[in-house]
Amino acid sequence: MLRQVASSAAQIREARRAAEEAGVAALAEDGRPRAIVVTGMGGSGISGDVLAAVCGLGCPVPVTTVRGYRLPGWVGAADLVIAVSCSGSTEETLEVAAQAARRGCRLLCVGGAGSPLADLAARSRGLFVPVRSVGQPRSTLWGLTVPLLVAARTLGLADVPDAVLESTAARLEDVAHRCRPDSEPFVNPAKRIALDLAGDVPLVWGTSPLAETAAYRMCCQLNENAKYPGVFGGLPEADHNQVMAFDGFFAGGGSPADPDDFFRDRAEDAEHGLHLVVLRDTEEHPQTAKRRAASVEMARDRGVAVTEILAEGDHPLERIATMIALADYVTVYLAITLGVDPTPVPAIQELKARIA
Repeated sequence: MLRQVASSAAQIREARRAAEEAGVAALAEDGRPRAIVVTGMGGSGISGDVLAAVCGLGCPVPVTTVRGYRLPGWVGAADLVIAVSCSGSTEETLEVAAQAARRGCRLLCVGGAGSPLADLAARSRGLFVPVRSVGQPRSTLWGLTVPLLVAARTLGLADVPDAVLESTAARLEDVAHRCRPDSEPFVNPAKRIALDLAGDVPLVWGTSPLAETAAYRMCCQLNENAKYPGVFGGLPEADHNQVMAFDGFFAGGGSPADPDDFFRDRAEDAEHGLHLVVLRDTEEHPQTAKRRAASVEMARDRGVAVTEILAEGDHPLERIATMIALADYVTVYLAITLGVDPTPVPAIQELKARIA
Protein backbone atom coordinates (compact mmCIF):
# COMPACT_ATOMS: atom_id res chain seq x y z
CA MET A 1 0.00 0.00 0.00
CA LEU A 2 2.87 2.39 0.67
CA ARG A 3 4.16 1.77 -2.84
CA GLN A 4 0.68 2.41 -4.22
CA VAL A 5 0.38 5.73 -2.39
CA ALA A 6 3.86 6.72 -3.58
CA SER A 7 2.76 6.27 -7.21
CA SER A 8 0.52 9.36 -7.13
CA ALA A 9 2.87 11.64 -9.08
CA ALA A 10 3.39 9.02 -11.79
CA GLN A 11 -0.38 8.58 -12.01
CA ILE A 12 -0.87 12.26 -12.85
CA ARG A 13 1.63 12.13 -15.70
CA GLU A 14 0.35 8.84 -17.09
CA ALA A 15 -3.32 9.82 -16.86
CA ARG A 16 -2.75 13.11 -18.66
CA ARG A 17 -1.23 11.26 -21.58
CA ALA A 18 -4.00 8.66 -21.54
CA ALA A 19 -6.70 11.33 -21.61
CA GLU A 20 -5.11 13.14 -24.51
CA GLU A 21 -4.55 9.93 -26.47
CA ALA A 22 -8.18 8.92 -25.92
CA GLY A 23 -9.33 12.12 -27.61
CA VAL A 24 -10.89 13.91 -24.65
CA ALA A 25 -10.35 17.18 -26.53
CA ALA A 26 -13.25 16.16 -28.79
CA LEU A 27 -15.65 16.97 -25.96
CA ALA A 28 -15.30 20.64 -26.87
CA GLU A 29 -16.86 20.05 -30.29
CA ASP A 30 -20.36 19.89 -28.81
CA GLY A 31 -19.87 22.97 -26.63
CA ARG A 32 -20.27 23.41 -22.92
CA PRO A 33 -22.72 21.00 -21.22
CA ARG A 34 -25.55 22.22 -19.01
CA ALA A 35 -24.10 20.20 -16.11
CA ILE A 36 -21.48 17.57 -15.34
CA VAL A 37 -22.61 14.47 -13.47
CA VAL A 38 -19.91 12.08 -12.25
CA THR A 39 -21.05 8.59 -11.29
CA GLY A 40 -18.78 6.36 -9.26
CA MET A 41 -18.44 4.54 -5.96
CA GLY A 42 -15.81 4.47 -3.24
CA GLY A 43 -12.31 5.30 -4.40
CA SER A 44 -13.62 6.01 -7.90
CA GLY A 45 -16.48 8.26 -6.81
CA ILE A 46 -14.19 10.61 -4.91
CA SER A 47 -12.82 11.75 -8.29
CA GLY A 48 -16.08 13.63 -8.87
CA ASP A 49 -15.73 15.44 -5.55
CA VAL A 50 -12.15 16.43 -6.38
CA LEU A 51 -13.27 17.68 -9.80
CA ALA A 52 -16.00 19.84 -8.23
CA ALA A 53 -13.58 21.18 -5.61
CA VAL A 54 -10.93 22.12 -8.17
CA CYS A 55 -13.48 23.72 -10.52
CA GLY A 56 -14.60 25.73 -7.51
CA LEU A 57 -17.67 27.75 -6.61
CA GLY A 58 -17.10 29.97 -9.62
CA CYS A 59 -17.62 27.13 -12.10
CA PRO A 60 -20.27 28.21 -14.65
CA VAL A 61 -21.96 24.79 -14.62
CA PRO A 62 -22.84 22.53 -11.67
CA VAL A 63 -20.65 19.50 -11.01
CA THR A 64 -22.26 16.76 -8.96
CA THR A 65 -21.45 13.18 -8.00
CA VAL A 66 -23.95 10.33 -8.04
CA ARG A 67 -23.24 7.42 -5.71
CA GLY A 68 -25.93 4.84 -6.29
CA TYR A 69 -28.05 3.08 -8.88
CA ARG A 70 -30.18 5.92 -10.24
CA LEU A 71 -29.48 8.93 -12.40
CA PRO A 72 -31.40 12.03 -11.23
CA GLY A 73 -34.50 12.78 -13.27
CA TRP A 74 -33.27 16.18 -14.41
CA VAL A 75 -30.22 14.75 -16.24
CA GLY A 76 -30.65 14.63 -20.00
CA ALA A 77 -29.11 15.10 -23.42
CA ALA A 78 -27.75 18.55 -22.56
CA ASP A 79 -25.56 17.13 -19.80
CA LEU A 80 -22.20 15.33 -19.67
CA VAL A 81 -22.17 12.15 -17.61
CA ILE A 82 -18.74 10.83 -16.58
CA ALA A 83 -18.73 7.22 -15.40
CA VAL A 84 -15.68 6.33 -13.30
CA SER A 85 -14.82 2.78 -12.23
CA CYS A 86 -11.27 1.62 -11.64
CA SER A 87 -12.24 -1.99 -12.36
CA GLY A 88 -14.76 -1.02 -15.01
CA SER A 89 -17.24 -3.45 -13.48
CA THR A 90 -18.82 -1.56 -10.55
CA GLU A 91 -22.51 -2.45 -10.72
CA GLU A 92 -23.88 0.90 -9.56
CA THR A 93 -21.71 2.83 -12.01
CA LEU A 94 -22.63 0.58 -14.93
CA GLU A 95 -26.33 0.98 -14.14
CA VAL A 96 -26.17 4.77 -14.04
CA ALA A 97 -24.00 4.92 -17.19
CA ALA A 98 -26.51 2.75 -19.03
CA GLN A 99 -29.33 5.09 -17.97
CA ALA A 100 -27.30 8.06 -19.23
CA ALA A 101 -26.79 6.35 -22.59
CA ARG A 102 -30.52 5.65 -22.91
CA ARG A 103 -31.32 9.30 -22.23
CA GLY A 104 -28.89 10.46 -24.90
CA CYS A 105 -26.47 12.13 -22.52
CA ARG A 106 -22.94 12.90 -23.61
CA LEU A 107 -20.88 10.15 -22.05
CA LEU A 108 -17.27 9.89 -20.92
CA CYS A 109 -16.10 6.67 -19.27
CA VAL A 110 -12.92 6.27 -17.24
CA GLY A 111 -11.75 2.88 -16.01
CA GLY A 112 -10.17 -0.47 -16.69
CA ALA A 113 -9.37 -1.42 -20.29
CA GLY A 114 -11.35 -4.32 -21.74
CA SER A 115 -13.99 -3.95 -19.04
CA PRO A 116 -17.80 -3.86 -19.16
CA LEU A 117 -17.56 -0.07 -18.83
CA ALA A 118 -15.31 0.07 -21.91
CA ASP A 119 -17.85 -2.04 -23.80
CA LEU A 120 -20.69 0.23 -22.72
CA ALA A 121 -18.78 3.29 -23.93
CA ALA A 122 -18.17 1.65 -27.30
CA ARG A 123 -21.83 0.70 -27.72
CA SER A 124 -22.98 4.18 -26.72
CA ARG A 125 -20.44 6.06 -28.85
CA GLY A 126 -18.99 7.56 -25.71
CA LEU A 127 -15.37 8.43 -25.09
CA PHE A 128 -13.35 5.98 -23.03
CA VAL A 129 -10.11 6.68 -21.14
CA PRO A 130 -8.30 3.52 -20.00
CA VAL A 131 -6.75 3.68 -16.55
CA ARG A 132 -4.14 1.29 -15.19
CA SER A 133 -4.88 0.42 -11.59
CA VAL A 134 -1.91 0.65 -9.23
CA GLY A 135 -3.50 -2.00 -6.99
CA GLN A 136 -6.55 -0.65 -5.19
CA PRO A 137 -9.12 1.83 -6.57
CA ARG A 138 -8.59 4.11 -3.56
CA SER A 139 -4.88 4.23 -4.42
CA THR A 140 -5.56 5.12 -8.05
CA LEU A 141 -7.23 8.44 -7.23
CA TRP A 142 -5.11 10.58 -9.52
CA GLY A 143 -5.18 8.11 -12.39
CA LEU A 144 -8.98 8.33 -12.23
CA THR A 145 -9.26 12.06 -11.53
CA VAL A 146 -6.85 13.61 -14.02
CA PRO A 147 -8.93 12.56 -17.09
CA LEU A 148 -11.85 14.43 -15.50
CA LEU A 149 -9.70 17.50 -14.97
CA VAL A 150 -8.48 17.35 -18.57
CA ALA A 151 -12.10 17.11 -19.73
CA ALA A 152 -13.09 20.12 -17.61
CA ARG A 153 -10.11 22.05 -18.99
CA THR A 154 -11.15 21.19 -22.53
CA LEU A 155 -14.64 22.52 -21.83
CA GLY A 156 -13.29 25.74 -20.33
CA LEU A 157 -14.54 24.88 -16.83
CA ALA A 158 -11.22 24.51 -15.02
CA ASP A 159 -7.88 26.27 -15.31
CA VAL A 160 -5.60 23.25 -15.05
CA PRO A 161 -2.79 23.62 -17.64
CA ASP A 162 -0.11 20.98 -18.07
CA ALA A 163 2.25 23.12 -15.98
CA VAL A 164 -0.10 22.84 -13.00
CA LEU A 165 -0.45 19.09 -13.45
CA GLU A 166 3.34 18.82 -13.43
CA SER A 167 3.79 21.11 -10.42
CA THR A 168 1.19 19.04 -8.55
CA ALA A 169 3.06 15.85 -9.43
CA ALA A 170 6.27 17.43 -8.13
CA ARG A 171 4.59 18.34 -4.84
CA LEU A 172 3.30 14.77 -4.47
CA GLU A 173 6.84 13.51 -4.98
CA ASP A 174 7.99 15.84 -2.20
CA VAL A 175 5.29 14.52 0.18
CA ALA A 176 6.31 10.96 -0.70
CA HIS A 177 9.94 11.78 0.14
CA ARG A 178 9.03 13.29 3.51
CA CYS A 179 6.75 10.36 4.36
CA ARG A 180 9.03 7.58 3.12
CA PRO A 181 9.15 4.39 5.25
CA ASP A 182 12.78 4.82 6.34
CA SER A 183 12.13 8.32 7.72
CA GLU A 184 11.85 8.46 11.52
CA PRO A 185 8.64 9.78 13.16
CA PHE A 186 10.29 12.98 14.39
CA VAL A 187 10.88 14.07 10.77
CA ASN A 188 8.08 12.06 9.08
CA PRO A 189 4.83 14.03 9.54
CA ALA A 190 2.59 11.09 8.56
CA LYS A 191 4.16 8.71 11.10
CA ARG A 192 3.98 11.34 13.80
CA ILE A 193 0.28 12.07 13.18
CA ALA A 194 -0.53 8.35 12.97
CA LEU A 195 1.06 7.74 16.37
CA ASP A 196 -0.88 10.68 17.83
CA LEU A 197 -4.18 9.41 16.38
CA ALA A 198 -3.88 5.78 17.47
CA GLY A 199 -6.71 4.95 19.86
CA ASP A 200 -8.46 8.31 19.48
CA VAL A 201 -11.75 9.06 17.71
CA PRO A 202 -10.88 11.36 14.78
CA LEU A 203 -13.15 14.31 14.00
CA VAL A 204 -11.81 15.53 10.63
CA TRP A 205 -12.74 19.05 9.52
CA GLY A 206 -11.91 20.97 6.37
CA THR A 207 -11.75 24.78 6.38
CA SER A 208 -12.96 25.29 2.80
CA PRO A 209 -14.96 23.29 0.24
CA LEU A 210 -11.60 22.10 -1.10
CA ALA A 211 -10.38 21.00 2.33
CA GLU A 212 -13.74 19.46 3.19
CA THR A 213 -13.35 17.12 0.21
CA ALA A 214 -9.92 16.16 1.54
CA ALA A 215 -11.47 15.57 4.97
CA TYR A 216 -14.06 13.23 3.50
CA ARG A 217 -11.31 11.40 1.64
CA MET A 218 -9.27 11.05 4.85
CA CYS A 219 -12.21 9.46 6.67
CA CYS A 220 -12.76 7.01 3.80
CA GLN A 221 -9.06 6.11 3.95
CA LEU A 222 -9.25 5.66 7.72
CA ASN A 223 -12.08 3.21 7.11
CA GLU A 224 -10.46 1.21 4.30
CA ASN A 225 -6.77 1.39 5.10
CA ALA A 226 -6.77 1.37 8.90
CA LYS A 227 -10.21 -0.28 9.37
CA TYR A 228 -10.82 2.67 11.69
CA PRO A 229 -13.73 5.08 12.24
CA GLY A 230 -13.62 8.73 11.31
CA VAL A 231 -16.19 11.54 11.29
CA PHE A 232 -15.76 14.21 8.62
CA GLY A 233 -17.12 17.73 8.50
CA GLY A 234 -16.40 21.20 7.24
CA LEU A 235 -16.42 24.71 8.61
CA PRO A 236 -18.58 26.67 9.13
CA GLU A 237 -21.22 23.89 9.23
CA ALA A 238 -19.39 21.79 11.84
CA ASP A 239 -19.62 24.72 14.25
CA HIS A 240 -23.39 24.33 14.18
CA ASN A 241 -23.43 20.67 15.25
CA GLN A 242 -20.21 18.66 15.54
CA VAL A 243 -18.59 21.20 17.85
CA MET A 244 -20.93 19.95 20.59
CA ALA A 245 -18.89 16.72 20.67
CA PHE A 246 -16.25 18.78 22.49
CA ASP A 247 -18.55 18.64 25.53
CA GLY A 248 -19.50 14.99 25.10
CA PHE A 249 -18.43 11.62 26.41
CA PHE A 250 -15.26 11.25 24.32
CA ALA A 251 -14.03 14.72 25.27
CA GLY A 252 -14.85 14.36 28.96
CA GLY A 253 -18.57 15.13 29.00
CA GLY A 254 -20.42 17.89 30.75
CA SER A 255 -18.94 21.36 30.95
CA PRO A 256 -15.51 22.51 32.14
CA ALA A 257 -17.29 24.05 35.13
CA ASP A 258 -18.61 20.64 36.20
CA PRO A 259 -15.51 18.62 37.16
CA ASP A 260 -17.54 16.09 39.16
CA ASP A 261 -19.63 15.06 36.18
CA PHE A 262 -19.85 11.26 35.95
CA PHE A 263 -18.90 11.07 32.28
CA ARG A 264 -15.97 13.46 32.68
CA ASP A 265 -14.53 11.25 35.40
CA ARG A 266 -14.83 8.19 33.17
CA ALA A 267 -13.22 9.90 30.19
CA GLU A 268 -10.33 11.24 32.28
CA ASP A 269 -9.66 7.70 33.45
CA ALA A 270 -9.47 6.58 29.81
CA GLU A 271 -6.22 6.82 27.85
CA HIS A 272 -7.79 8.08 24.64
CA GLY A 273 -10.60 10.33 23.51
CA LEU A 274 -11.73 12.71 20.80
CA HIS A 275 -9.10 14.03 18.37
CA LEU A 276 -9.79 17.04 16.15
CA VAL A 277 -7.94 16.91 12.82
CA VAL A 278 -8.15 20.21 10.94
CA LEU A 279 -7.30 20.23 7.23
CA ARG A 280 -6.43 23.87 6.67
CA ASP A 281 -6.71 25.43 3.26
CA THR A 282 -4.51 28.45 2.60
CA GLU A 283 -7.54 30.24 1.16
CA GLU A 284 -10.28 30.50 3.78
CA HIS A 285 -13.26 32.82 4.09
CA PRO A 286 -12.31 35.42 6.76
CA GLN A 287 -15.17 34.33 9.03
CA THR A 288 -14.24 30.69 8.57
CA ALA A 289 -10.67 31.48 9.60
CA LYS A 290 -12.04 33.07 12.81
CA ARG A 291 -14.22 30.03 13.43
CA ARG A 292 -11.31 27.66 12.85
CA ALA A 293 -9.07 29.47 15.33
CA ALA A 294 -11.84 29.65 17.94
CA SER A 295 -12.81 26.01 17.44
CA VAL A 296 -9.22 24.83 17.89
CA GLU A 297 -8.88 26.93 21.04
CA MET A 298 -12.14 25.55 22.45
CA ALA A 299 -11.06 22.00 21.72
CA ARG A 300 -7.73 22.44 23.50
CA ASP A 301 -9.43 24.15 26.45
CA ARG A 302 -11.49 20.99 26.89
CA GLY A 303 -8.56 18.61 26.63
CA VAL A 304 -9.34 17.53 23.07
CA ALA A 305 -6.19 16.72 21.08
CA VAL A 306 -5.76 18.82 17.93
CA THR A 307 -3.74 18.10 14.78
CA GLU A 308 -3.58 20.54 11.87
CA ILE A 309 -2.62 19.60 8.31
CA LEU A 310 -1.87 22.62 6.13
CA ALA A 311 -2.38 22.69 2.38
CA GLU A 312 0.66 23.49 0.25
CA GLY A 313 0.86 25.33 -3.04
CA ASP A 314 -1.11 28.09 -4.75
CA HIS A 315 -3.34 26.31 -7.26
CA PRO A 316 -6.46 24.51 -5.94
CA LEU A 317 -5.20 21.22 -7.40
CA GLU A 318 -1.87 21.54 -5.60
CA ARG A 319 -3.58 22.37 -2.34
CA ILE A 320 -6.08 19.51 -2.33
CA ALA A 321 -3.47 17.04 -3.60
CA THR A 322 -1.00 17.82 -0.80
CA MET A 323 -3.68 17.48 1.89
CA ILE A 324 -4.89 14.18 0.45
CA ALA A 325 -1.36 12.83 0.01
CA LEU A 326 -0.32 13.42 3.61
CA ALA A 327 -3.64 12.06 4.90
CA ASP A 328 -3.24 8.93 2.76
CA TYR A 329 0.15 8.24 4.34
CA VAL A 330 -1.26 8.90 7.81
CA THR A 331 -3.95 6.25 7.34
CA VAL A 332 -1.47 3.65 6.10
CA TYR A 333 0.94 4.29 8.96
CA LEU A 334 -1.97 4.16 11.41
CA ALA A 335 -2.86 0.72 10.04
CA ILE A 336 0.73 -0.40 10.55
CA THR A 337 0.74 1.07 14.08
CA LEU A 338 -2.40 -0.92 14.88
CA GLY A 339 -1.07 -4.12 13.32
CA VAL A 340 -3.62 -3.99 10.50
CA ASP A 341 -2.93 -4.89 6.86
CA PRO A 342 -4.05 -1.76 4.95
CA THR A 343 -4.50 -3.43 1.57
CA PRO A 344 -7.29 -6.08 1.75
CA VAL A 345 -10.92 -5.12 2.41
CA PRO A 346 -12.50 -8.42 3.53
CA ALA A 347 -15.72 -6.90 4.86
CA ILE A 348 -16.42 -5.29 1.46
CA GLN A 349 -15.74 -8.59 -0.30
CA GLU A 350 -17.99 -10.46 2.12
CA LEU A 351 -20.77 -7.94 1.56
CA LYS A 352 -20.49 -8.33 -2.21
CA ALA A 353 -20.70 -12.12 -1.81
CA ARG A 354 -23.77 -11.84 0.40
CA ILE A 355 -25.74 -9.83 -2.14
CA ALA A 356 -24.48 -11.64 -5.24
